[in-house]
Amino acid sequence: MRLKLFHGADMADAMAQIREELGADAIILEQRRTRRGVEITAALEPDEPILIEPLVSPPTLSPPGPLDFHNIPPRLAQALASAPLPQSLAQSLPFAPLPPGRERPLLLAGPPGAGKTLTTAKLTARMVLGGMIPLVITTDGQRAGAVEQLAAFTRVLGVTLAVAPSAAMLSRALAHKKPGQAVLIDTAGCNPFNEEQARLLRQLVVQAAADMALVLPAGLDASESADLARAFAALGAQHLLPTRLDAARRLGGILMAAKVGPLALTEAGIGPEVADGLEALTPEGLATRLLSSPKNGSRDGASDTDEEFA
Repeated sequence: MRLKLFHGADMADAMAQIREELGADAIILEQRRTRRGVEITAALEPDEPILIEPLVSPPTLSPPGPLDFHNIPPRLAQALASAPLPQSLAQSLPFAPLPPGRERPLLLAGPPGAGKTLTTAKLTARMVLGGMIPLVITTDGQRAGAVEQLAAFTRVLGVTLAVAPSAAMLSRALAHKKPGQAVLIDTAGCNPFNEEQARLLRQLVVQAAADMALVLPAGLDASESADLARAFAALGAQHLLPTRLDAARRLGGILMAAKVGPLALTEAGIGPEVADGLEALTPEGLATRLLSSPKNGSRDGASDTDEEFA
């Protein structure tokens, strides 16, 4: 509808203006007298409806995909959606077996509470059950009860535990390694953004000439996990061993840590059991976990975590 206000000396003058501009089909909506004459509001109904086009086309909305639940950053999510998930995982992320610890010691590092000590116990138990007695060393002389926790496992398994809280003591402990013997090194929780803690961890890695695996709990924010992965990679980490995969519901953090490190996904902690609490990570197995829908607010069997012996 087209509206316009007309002013005239009298009604005839105003009506003449309306007919001239709007034509005979104009509709009078309001009229009133003023000090200078009359004022008329007139309108003209258009013959066709008026269509107001949007400035931009509306975005095409698609239903949420199965990976949206995991809070995966857009670029990585797009890459994972480019092919069947097992295939896109293999193309987008590195996967590799965990180093055996024989030629070079395997050093487990990570933030406080990540599950390094329990993971060390799990790896020790696997080696013992496989007929190999490893040399197990802990450099964690800071956390209360850290040595006692690991010693409780090594005593049961018949494995000697060496305590070496400094780089010099670590070097002397490594002198006890037998030819062909695997070496596992448990370390204290490290804040890689703290210059002193990062320096001490780097000293241990260099002194032992070790392969470093980052032990990182699943379920962390993707950006936080990415920052930690970059920081530990700068200190020498090349492998990623997620923990609490049995309890974590969102795995975007683990995917981002592997992507930006880059860190090879190796194995994952899937429960507190020492004998069988690790699972090899493969593109197929990880795809199954990612596509599994949460039930009743948690995953089936997600009652235990790796926290007890972090």
